[in-house]
Amino acid sequence: MKNLWLTAKLDVVESLRARWFMIYTLVFGGIVAMLFAFGLTESRVLGFIGLSRLLVTYIQLCMAILPIFVLITTVRSVAGDREAGVFEYLLSLPVSLSAWYWGKLLGRYIVVFMPVFLAMLGAALWALVQHIEVPWFMFLYYTALLAVMGWCFLGIAMLLSTLARSTDVAQGAAFVVWLAMLLFLDLILLGVMIKGHISPELAVTIALANPLQVFRTAALMLFDPQLIVLGPAAYVITDTLGATGFMIYGVVYPLVIGTICATAGYFMFRRGDLP
Repeated sequence: MKNLWLTAKLDVVESLRARWFMIYTLVFGGIVAMLFAFGLTESRVLGFIGLSRLLVTYIQLCMAILPIFVLITTVRSVAGDREAGVFEYLLSLPVSLSAWYWGKLLGRYIVVFMPVFLAMLGAALWALVQHIEVPWFMFLYYTALLAVMGWCFLGIAMLLSTLARSTDVAQGAAFVVWLAMLLFLDLILLGVMIKGHISPELAVTIALANPLQVFRTAALMLFDPQLIVLGPAAYVITDTLGATGFMIYGVVYPLVIGTICATAGYFMFRRGDLP
């Protein structure tokens, strides 16, 4: 356990020195600053005003930026260390493979999640200073969504990183995974399946296997419980799970996917040829 925390601390320190982390932090901090500057806290959309409107916009932007940022930066982790010959030194140190792998995963998760959370927390604290009402339930639920989404894509990235033999292959695979999820977002490709006379329930089930679609739908559920923007697909979702059930599913499912992928990546890493 001590080696795990030391590995996590080392990864955090290395990430804090990296340029990608500086850009990553500036992106999310800059998003919140721009949303305040553009006066979104004073606008009204679908009855949402104040910080609610800012959080709704922020969560939609995070959906577009966070997954690809996590995938591209994390897949370089194991693959990059393999190319740099780090494993040869690792095997000579009293650090187990499990402590190194899970410590690296934990450290990267802290680095990935903290800027996103601190940006939201800063927005909430500034709203309190400006005497703007803070929707705490929305704040906590969106925080949970961002936490599990970060974990989900981090687990996927670690799996891809252990499977790839080079950094270029790992980054290419990460981009393909992200692109595939985007293509199935909002049933884009599923229209072809429906045209092929498959049942709507099967089409929606395939769509909701996409963590990115689950995240977006759960985020919409707070200010559009009927999911009007999804069209007829909303009836299948609401009739099957209901609003509360889908909100729970939106948190649990990405967490499970991330855990499964991270665990699979660990077994691949442990059984693979490290050098």
